[in-house]
Amino acid sequence: MAGSPLSALDVAFLCLESETAPMHMGAVITFSPRGPVDPGRMATLLAERANGIPKLRQHVRTALFPPGAADWAEYPDFVAADHIRHHELSTLYEPDPLSAFAARWIAEPLDTGKPLWDLTIITGLPDGKFALLLKLHHALTDGAGAYAVAAGLLDDVPHPRRKPEPASRAARLPEPRSALDTVKDVLGTTLSQAGETAGIASSVMRAARPPLSPVSAPSSAERRLGFVRLPLADLRRVRRAHGGTTNDVVLAVLAGALRDWLVNRGTRADGRSLRALIPVSVRGRAAGQLGGNKLSGYLCDLPVGVDDPVERLRLIRRAMTRNKAAGPARGAGAFPLLAGRVPSVLHRLGTRTAGLAAPLLFDLVVTTVPLPPARRTLDGARMTEVYPFVPLAPRHAVGIAVATYRDTVHIGLQVNGEAVPDTGSLRDAVLKSAARLVDAS
Repeated sequence: MAGSPLSALDVAFLCLESETAPMHMGAVITFSPRGPVDPGRMATLLAERANGIPKLRQHVRTALFPPGAADWAEYPDFVAADHIRHHELSTLYEPDPLSAFAARWIAEPLDTGKPLWDLTIITGLPDGKFALLLKLHHALTDGAGAYAVAAGLLDDVPHPRRKPEPASRAARLPEPRSALDTVKDVLGTTLSQAGETAGIASSVMRAARPPLSPVSAPSSAERRLGFVRLPLADLRRVRRAHGGTTNDVVLAVLAGALRDWLVNRGTRADGRSLRALIPVSVRGRAAGQLGGNKLSGYLCDLPVGVDDPVERLRLIRRAMTRNKAAGPARGAGAFPLLAGRVPSVLHRLGTRTAGLAAPLLFDLVVTTVPLPPARRTLDGARMTEVYPFVPLAPRHAVGIAVATYRDTVHIGLQVNGEAVPDTGSLRDAVLKSAARLVDAS
């Protein structure tokens, strides 16, 4: 993979990087071992596995052409152990020491001159558990790719062997194409993308509105994190009663939580909505999981002004149905596709300034990280919880990431630490909102 170029969207994430808006994703993953954990042994095991993941051995290198471009190159004298640390928690000073430490950890930007990842082993958790804190820059990959990296650090999962294809099918070759056919294909794709790009740009301009969000805040380097667990069976019960998808139900829970949270902060919620950016992967099966970003998005108005939890779900179902009918390549939420078609040199010149305008388009990000249902382990220790964290956009106070693992939905809350002193109120509001929706089902 050495020398493979960064896409324009990958470059954009690098250009958005700042001390107050670090552009890395994070995850807090907990494990339940059978016996005492040896941090040194664990670090050695993780270093061996990280060394076998090509993407983790590379750094960003500026390319000579085209202007502003960059590519991935092997980092000279790469040592995986340099990216792995250990921390023993103390319960003397913090009521929730894992959350407090993880908040300080996630606030630290990665060194963009080195391989763009960081791993911390946390011991001292109750019941002998330990945790991994994984940090990956968004230029490296998207959410699907982030899980692929994390999975490469875990124990192998046995997969059923695929039956070999019949020889006649395997040997079948595509029909030869003429040079004229190839030119027609390229020209058709270019023209099609030009129309699509113009449509997205027009939608973005129409969707912009004054940045008067109650969840916007001056940029700050300080962060707070919150962990929320919801039983998957409860959300599926709501889905069976009222329709939609499990993701629609999660969005309705979050809309109710944000409503209560705003009211608790002395902010009027009635008659108001918060616009969420819902990232959507457009990664094809053939694209692999460890490549760069393959993203589009939907914009969904969360009806925080509605008190009835079932009505909130109905409105969200309707909005998401419209989004899916239009597809991920249309509408203002598809601006990541637009960013991927802008020359890298323009990202170098203006993306950081443009990033400050995020509140004109959306109020917060709500992303879902896809996890397979198979039980995972690390050195035999059972994985028990997975809390993902999305980068906090400039001038945003809240970012939310969701991952379903086994029978539990895990929600990672990241907030601007100066604007939101703690996440306890928001965490409690999520639990209360979920309970109300379940009771209504």
